[in-house]
Amino acid sequence: MDFNPKPRANVSEPLIVRWLLEDPLAGWLWLVPRLWVGWSWLQAGRHKLSDPAWMDGGDALLGYWKGAVAIPGEGRPAIAFDWYRVFLESLIDMQAQTWFGPIVAWGEFLVGIALIAGAFTGLAAFAGAFMNWNFMMAGSASTNPMLFVIAIGLILAWKVAGYIGADHLLLPWIGTPWKDSIGDAPPRSPAPATPG
Repeated sequence: MDFNPKPRANVSEPLIVRWLLEDPLAGWLWLVPRLWVGWSWLQAGRHKLSDPAWMDGGDALLGYWKGAVAIPGEGRPAIAFDWYRVFLESLIDMQAQTWFGPIVAWGEFLVGIALIAGAFTGLAAFAGAFMNWNFMMAGSASTNPMLFVIAIGLILAWKVAGYIGADHLLLPWIGTPWKDSIGDAPPRSPAPATPG
């Protein structure tokens, strides 16, 4: 039995995908969706930051959670997955809205600022997508599906989506934790032959 793996074929992505995800000029294409998603988060967070129902006790979040976990007498409940309902019910039981409300408000606001500035675009888009996912899991459609889809695109295009923004300076300055990984390392010269 042969346990040696066969070499894998080198499959490259289409040129348009490579351009969208790696060419700095694509940053101009990502600018409008990035600004729209950023503005949406900024507005949502700004509204919550100035609302005592979110910032002082989290009553607005508690009301949202209670509405989401409610099971109507007829029709379908807002939450389709029981495990997510149990998760929200545990947050309600712990009275987590008191500290979670301000986290949601500040999270939305800061994600908006980061996306508008084009600073750490991939991370900001990931945080926004995670919030969108949670809102959708709780049964809120609204603009969440569209924001989620665009955020996934921004995550995939993290190298260039913030190029027309702060990432143009931040990413080269900070670098990436995987910079010296095998695929990025320069080729090594072969080891010298040993006599014998």
